[in-house]
Amino acid sequence: MADIKLAFLIQRPPYKSENPKLGLTHAISYQTVEILLEDGETVTPTVCVVGEGVLGCVKDQKAMELYGITSTEMHVKSCLLVDLDVLVCKEDLARFGISEDMMPDAEDMGADKTIQVVPYAEIQKVIENANHVLFF
Repeated sequence: MADIKLAFLIQRPPYKSENPKLGLTHAISYQTVEILLEDGETVTPTVCVVGEGVLGCVKDQKAMELYGITSTEMHVKSCLLVDLDVLVCKEDLARFGISEDMMPDAEDMGADKTIQVVPYAEIQKVIENANHVLFF
């Protein structure tokens, strides 16, 4: 039984770039790959948000209201809805003055998972144990 571990490292800000949303969308799409796997193979993605990427994890973004596009926050909520682990770097939140209570949750959508605010050392372990690390 092979478990392919994927680490999606979201490190860019959600401004002037689609990279954070693309990374989150790719992480969500892991479910479709299961039809191509051999029996006993699995894929386990983990989303890790570091650096300026944490700016996209602030709740109550008004992207749809102001710009007519989905927010990075909504993509994060979709990750939680499909039971992805979403790790956000505690040190980077502190660097930007973002408190943990400013993180979105997807309880209103029926998600069981929540964002995990963790030290970078824990994110580093995920990266080291991953078969593939994808940078966004």
